[in-house]
Amino acid sequence: MPQSEPQPHRVDSGSPKLQLQRHYPVAVEKVWRAWTDPAALTRWFGPGEPDSVVVADLDLRVGGRYHIGFTTQDGERHDVSGIYEVVEPPHRLVFSWAWKSTPERVSRVAVDLVAARGGTDLTFLHERFHDQEARDNHQRGWLPTFDKLAQFLGA
Repeated sequence: MPQSEPQPHRVDSGSPKLQLQRHYPVAVEKVWRAWTDPAALTRWFGPGEPDSVVVADLDLRVGGRYHIGFTTQDGERHDVSGIYEVVEPPHRLVFSWAWKSTPERVSRVAVDLVAARGGTDLTFLHERFHDQEARDNHQRGWLPTFDKLAQFLGA
């Protein structure tokens, strides 16, 4: 009899969430490419040094899976994966998010891109965290990651 996969830990809509907003003085398509092209993503993703991504497998379609592996400054390897839920080029990307170390804790990321003021407004929402500590830990990772994205985009 086949074994079933572990069921993800679902949390209610009142769970902690992280919302960030950024403006990049580049076209929406360039920001979209940064999130969806494996070669581009490897240049900025993760809170470690630039080019710290060692795996970037993206099957960019609704129902497609992704896997990103990166190292942090302390040399630790982190792997995250999930499934694309919404893919609306070049404006909206929504995907599940689960660390290899805690696959039962599935959260959700939404990236929205809007052309504005000679560039792109990005709204980022990471929600459905297991608890406040998980949310705070992700904030510590996402903030330097978005700084790296700005550098990659030349912003």
